[in-house]
Amino acid sequence: METKINFLRPFGPAVAKIIIPNEILEKLNDYFDQVTKDEEKLKSLNHGHKLAGNVKQELKLDHKFITESGWLAFLGNAVKEYVKFGSQGKQITKFNLIDSWIVSQYKNEYNPTHWHGGHVSGAGFLKVPKNMGKPFQEKNKSMPNGVLQLIHGSRQFLNPSLFYINPKVGEFYLFPNYLMHTVFPFSESDEERRSISFNAFIDDDIYNVYS
Repeated sequence: METKINFLRPFGPAVAKIIIPNEILEKLNDYFDQVTKDEEKLKSLNHGHKLAGNVKQELKLDHKFITESGWLAFLGNAVKEYVKFGSQGKQITKFNLIDSWIVSQYKNEYNPTHWHGGHVSGAGFLKVPKNMGKPFQEKNKSMPNGVLQLIHGSRQFLNPSLFYINPKVGEFYLFPNYLMHTVFPFSESDEERRSISFNAFIDDDIYNVYS
């Protein structure tokens, strides 16, 4: 007799994956390339002192570009659908972006385990090296070089505590601000791993489940 199984997600924080439209993806990369050529603007938008990453270049996006590029509208719509899914149908009426920034990571740089402010956060990929290194030992050993790792709770039966995301250009992941995460360093390649993140507030009565 055939047994049918419906998979449920009754526990743990919801994570969503979406795709950044090519038009916005190009604007984000062009913006970063132009700002890094302007020493004065680069200095004013440097965001590294406020972030956890051990990388040389972390750049905050200015509000005008965020609005005119369509990035703000994209994030707002994505968060609306994400919260609706994760909260069983609740509709947000508020999306207040705190900030959004680009991280330019090169060989041997990394982002230690950390979490974000606000209510909802996310991370996605604008550029990815073709080769981020090979394992030093067994050929079949998993290689976390350059991956985004999400962390929640402790490993138990039917409950993994780690979720590995191999970076792919255009993919963007949404998660609650408290979800711990880290980015591993990579080796061999001299290419850039470029990512983008954000923090935002939504309705307090939706975020605060004890209200």
